[in-house]
Amino acid sequence: MRLVADESVEFFVVAALRTAGHEVYSIAEEDHGITDVEVLGLAYERGEVLLTEDKDFGELVFSHDRPHRGVVLLRMHGMRPHDKTARIVMLFSVHGYEFSNAITTVGPRSIRIRPRA
Repeated sequence: MRLVADESVEFFVVAALRTAGHEVYSIAEEDHGITDVEVLGLAYERGEVLLTEDKDFGELVFSHDRPHRGVVLLRMHGMRPHDKTARIVMLFSVHGYEFSNAITTVGPRSIRIRPRA
């Protein structure tokens, strides 16, 4: 799967997804400091799902009706890095195809996928 990882996503998550075979464009590596609107637009233009830990993207999509190809919001604060990466890699393996054109919220023990209407 091809993804754009927002600056809020720790590099160990990006590295784990790459190791699992996903193509991840990292904002921290490539476009550090661009705005959330620019990040969402970049992911849309590239045709890729946005991976983030920043709740502001939900507001951009729901309240401001910004176009997207899918947003995965990680709400996994406090998890150990190994547990967090294992969960994320597993979810992309099992549900990755469902993340396109949906807003997905991932917690330590839950996942909510809301397809675009």
